[in-house]
Amino acid sequence: MFNAQYFRTFITLVETGSFTHTARRLDMTQPGVSQHIRKLEQYLGKPLLNRHGRKFTLTEAGRRAYDYAVKLFAEHEHFRHSLDNDSLDSGECRIASPGSVGLMFYPFILGYQQMYPGLTVSYSFAFNNEIVQDVLAGRYDLGIVTDVIKHPDLDYELWYQEPLCLVVPADFTGTTLNDLLGLGFMNYSDGINHASQLMRANFPGEFRSMSHFPQQGYTNEVSMVLDAVARGLGFTVISRLVLETSPWQRQVKELALPHPVYETLHVVTPAGGELPRRYAQLLDDFRQHRRHTLYGYSEEPSLG
Repeated sequence: MFNAQYFRTFITLVETGSFTHTARRLDMTQPGVSQHIRKLEQYLGKPLLNRHGRKFTLTEAGRRAYDYAVKLFAEHEHFRHSLDNDSLDSGECRIASPGSVGLMFYPFILGYQQMYPGLTVSYSFAFNNEIVQDVLAGRYDLGIVTDVIKHPDLDYELWYQEPLCLVVPADFTGTTLNDLLGLGFMNYSDGINHASQLMRANFPGEFRSMSHFPQQGYTNEVSMVLDAVARGLGFTVISRLVLETSPWQRQVKELALPHPVYETLHVVTPAGGELPRRYAQLLDDFRQHRRHTLYGYSEEPSLG
């Protein structure tokens, strides 16, 4: 019969290298330790130790049993902590977001894992519709989306607003809408929508539609669109998160505009569910981190 205590005794014996020290650490008698090891050997049907008087070495089966036992107890502890919804620094987080958010949010979460080894993260970079489907199917507990796709089994909450940036090649000298028309537009999954919002707010008397701009190309990976801009192939409109994490940020520049426009991010979760508190802490801490970076703790744009 499987007995977890036998494995615990075996782990301690291997780590201390002594039956006497094992008995002392586990508050057992030395014959009791020997009995646990014999019972474990009988259960596995293999000798685990080569005994040399008071000393021993592990057999091949013993080395494999030790590796298995360590993994078994580590998984047990992880599972036990994952059941505690009140824990802020242990358990699993399953999150999906667009690349524009994940480029900075995922490394931020990894920093949490370094501080709190009991925390594990499964993170998916996906498009809005894929995120919604993953949350509905239970593959992820929480999604961050840039567009609300209504569904009776989902709850949405306004979370955060990130500035949009009009980004041009570093050597671009134009400032007018006609200059941008001459440069052309580099598109990505949310590019037309973001560019339309920014242009409408800042060129209200001239801008009609993004269809008037020559499209110089498209990529479904937002983190790569600035490579094309850096090469002088066109301009684009992205969130500041993407600009700040881009390896091409020195080869491009943001064109200053008088009226700021923001990408609104929503948190999507299963309707009526209650997430562990660690999710709320992650979301709030990242939002405060971005607020400090962008506004120096001054008033951030109101969500709406």
